Amino acid sequence: MRAADLSHSELLELEPAAGLIRFAGRRALLIDAAALGLLRKYLVDNVGAAAARAVLTQFGYAQGFAMAESAKADFTWDSDAERLRGGPRIHALEGLFHLAHEGADPLAKDGMVILGSFEAEQQVVQFGRATAPSCWAICGLLSGYLSRCTGQPLYVIEDRCVAMGDAGCHLTARPRTEWGAEHAEVLRFFDPAPLKEVLHESLQHVTETLKQAERKLSERRRALVNVAVEVDEPTGFISRSPTMRSLVDLARRVARVDATVLITGESGSGKERIARLVHDESTRAAGPFVAVNCGAITETLLESELFGHARGAFTGANQDRPGLFEAANGGTLLLDEVGEVSPGMQVKLLRVLQEREVRRVGENKTRPIDVRLVAATNRDLAHGVAGGGFRQDLYYRLKVVELTVPPLRDRGADILPLALVLLENAAARMKRSISGFSPDAGDKLLHYAWPGNVRELENAMERAVALAQGTRVETDDLPLEVRGPVPGTIAAGPVRPLEDIEKDYIVAALDRNGGNQTHTAQQLKIGSATLYRKLKAYGLITRKVSEPGN
Repeated sequence: MRAADLSHSELLELEPAAGLIRFAGRRALLIDAAALGLLRKYLVDNVGAAAARAVLTQFGYAQGFAMAESAKADFTWDSDAERLRGGPRIHALEGLFHLAHEGADPLAKDGMVILGSFEAEQQVVQFGRATAPSCWAICGLLSGYLSRCTGQPLYVIEDRCVAMGDAGCHLTARPRTEWGAEHAEVLRFFDPAPLKEVLHESLQHVTETLKQAERKLSERRRALVNVAVEVDEPTGFISRSPTMRSLVDLARRVARVDATVLITGESGSGKERIARLVHDESTRAAGPFVAVNCGAITETLLESELFGHARGAFTGANQDRPGLFEAANGGTLLLDEVGEVSPGMQVKLLRVLQEREVRRVGENKTRPIDVRLVAATNRDLAHGVAGGGFRQDLYYRLKVVELTVPPLRDRGADILPLALVLLENAAARMKRSISGFSPDAGDKLLHYAWPGNVRELENAMERAVALAQGTRVETDDLPLEVRGPVPGTIAAGPVRPLEDIEKDYIVAALDRNGGNQTHTAQQLKIGSATLYRKLKAYGLITRKVSEPGN
């Protein structure tokens, strides 16, 4: 028997006359999930969360262990692997949860994802959103089942939970020795210790955790140097600006549905980071995240890279090789710079999206894939469609949901907090004690246009850490273009007219902003109409157009 063959008709037996219900060979009871939620609440309210967790975890463990006994006696499994997969399948049929992927292996390296957990649901109903994983009985249940099947103690630990706002509950099974000391407190809930001991140890743990948090907070405050960093903790994004907050919220919402996403934005603005957020917040988070830069690979090599190839398909193909679509099975594939893909490859990508299958180069057979596709580009694909350079049907296949990453210059409120985080990261890598910026250096960061976006800011912070002589970054530690022109002594030679100097300065500022008059006027603190008239006087605007403000 295979795990996939299990069904209610196979497992459920009803004896109405005797008032008996049997499930997987054992007598079962129909109990309202809400009643179990109330029991959970009663335990937490009266004996505390630690003791309640210990009781429910060990209760689940005993139930899972007994279920494995029955499954071994009542079913003939095709293999030990099928027997292991049978546990989650049986528990899903009991209504405890739903498997995100059928045939999930609970002992897989990346763990497994479950949806619709009754425990997560009742946690939210009884207590509201949780701050820690809440599927206590389910972890115990799977631990007991797997331990009985394998003959060795295995412990299932949850690190993401729907009750915490995650898209799915992520569970991983390991022997105690592989979990490490950092999970010792969680593993204690599996031990049959008295409630008093559990409560005492839990209280000690909480006290120590608070002390550690207080120390970290104190260190963080000293490092911030009066700059308040606001980080969206569930995602790790700096999102003080309204535009970034809106983007992160939209990305988290779209992550919960398995739709194709198109991410647009300037180079270096963080498109891949958004793609990773979509992956991490989805039910595919336990699967692989694979990224490929389509613009850096020729068409021939890109086809082999994406779809794979058979042995002998071309010179140098010495063995069969799966492509990135197959490598990303069960996860997410990011096609970065998709706007650079040739027309021929566009046709092949469209077919993969429509058929959900790939054909390796040099093969005739097709292979099914289960991949969530995310595409990213700094090009205007709509303009490419209008010009005939990008297929319209592929464009709409990719653009089920579009996420536009704003450039850093439009995220003014994020610049200093983001710079500080990047500074701290660079200082940690270089083992330097750099804690912040001087007021003038911070002002320079705020008023620079950052044409290279976050990537340019990161490079600037690495340079600042390398050059800083004290414990904070000074203006001279910043790149020359960020510092801007600095007044100095008059060079040797004739004194230049002030008008000429003003012209050179304005033209240089305009060039730095890529010809954007609006941003240039804002930085020069003059009106757009004033800038227009000066440029016209310099002979830099020749077309007769209406002046701004008229």
